[in-house]
Amino acid sequence: MRRPLPQTGAAWPTLQAEMADYATGDVRWRDGKTAVYVFNAGRDVEQVQKEAYALFQSENGLGPAAFPSLKRMEEEVVGFGLGLLHGPDEASGVITSGGTDSITMAVKAARDFARKSRSVTGPLNLVLPRSAHPAFDKACALMEIEVRRTPLTAGYLADPAAMGAAADAATIMIVGSAPNFPYGLIDPIEALSDLALARDLWLHVDACVGGYIAPFVRMNGGDIPPFDFELPGVRSISADLHKYGYCAKGASTVFFRSAELQKYMTFDFRDWPGGRMVTPTLAGTRPGGAISAAWAVMNFLGVEGYRAKHALVTQARETIAAGVEALGFRVLGGPQLGILAFTRDDADCMALWAKLRERGWFTGVTTEPKSLHLMLSPVHAQVADEYIADVKWALGGVGAGAAKVEPRYS
Repeated sequence: MRRPLPQTGAAWPTLQAEMADYATGDVRWRDGKTAVYVFNAGRDVEQVQKEAYALFQSENGLGPAAFPSLKRMEEEVVGFGLGLLHGPDEASGVITSGGTDSITMAVKAARDFARKSRSVTGPLNLVLPRSAHPAFDKACALMEIEVRRTPLTAGYLADPAAMGAAADAATIMIVGSAPNFPYGLIDPIEALSDLALARDLWLHVDACVGGYIAPFVRMNGGDIPPFDFELPGVRSISADLHKYGYCAKGASTVFFRSAELQKYMTFDFRDWPGGRMVTPTLAGTRPGGAISAAWAVMNFLGVEGYRAKHALVTQARETIAAGVEALGFRVLGGPQLGILAFTRDDADCMALWAKLRERGWFTGVTTEPKSLHLMLSPVHAQVADEYIADVKWALGGVGAGAAKVEPRYS
């Protein structure tokens, strides 16, 4: 129902109580039963997020001359990310509002680069695997760029041969994921890098999910293949701070192999009465709190803190994968980070998803094939056995005639 703005203001304790009442229907993510939307690294990190955000919640990243503190913190956060992702000395980047913002700005940069440096005219296209995030489709819809999605391999990975066949002289970008969202699998970025170099194509690596976990899993002994600027064909990378960087929402990063490439992303306008307007990202005003919280969390955790948190994530993934396989499920592909999807041909996974909600679990799904989908946080190491037990319970309670349920992300 539409409510009019109150004629008089209410006291904060009253409003606080009303907000708490509104939240009674929300998922209880702090209990560890939510494996989508929220990345729970523990109360200590949550406290740093909140207090650091509040310190700069009114400051505006749009004005670096007015707030050099934010400029310094952003530059340091970008430096942390480039250090983790093998950025060369000439590499650069910025903090954005989220993965969609990072991807949109990378597409914009690649489009303008194609037009100005390669003199590409007429209809443009972008080539990506079927598993790539819809944020690319959104960006292309905004810029009227054709999207060419290519089939996956039998192992649910991008197929470089199919992508090469789909690319042509009007292709502004090819995309690989590290990892992809539906299955949690790292595409063959090295082969895509070779393709990009051979055909002079802009390769973007969508590491929105993996950028701030994969380097630490590798440090912990995980056999993570090359996926970042270590590969010479990679021109840009998106990596979300508010996912496995455990920073406050909304914060992501978009990186470029060189500052020269990043220039194609920047909006610079002066033909109006208000003077020159320069914005590096889609947003104008940029919340200072998102920048300050990212800086604080990254300095709070450091390399050793991230290694410890991500060891819990991979422990949870390995425990759950082994547990559901013992129940007759198969894990899709060979996930190495914090996402996994698993299915059974003789079970309605959508009905299982609904059944698990009865015990408080709110997770994701993958639709090709229909599977249960988890995006795990450190807290899930504490509840992995409980989840496996509840999957077994749900499996026993879902019959062949169970109602079909179609969860969605919205």
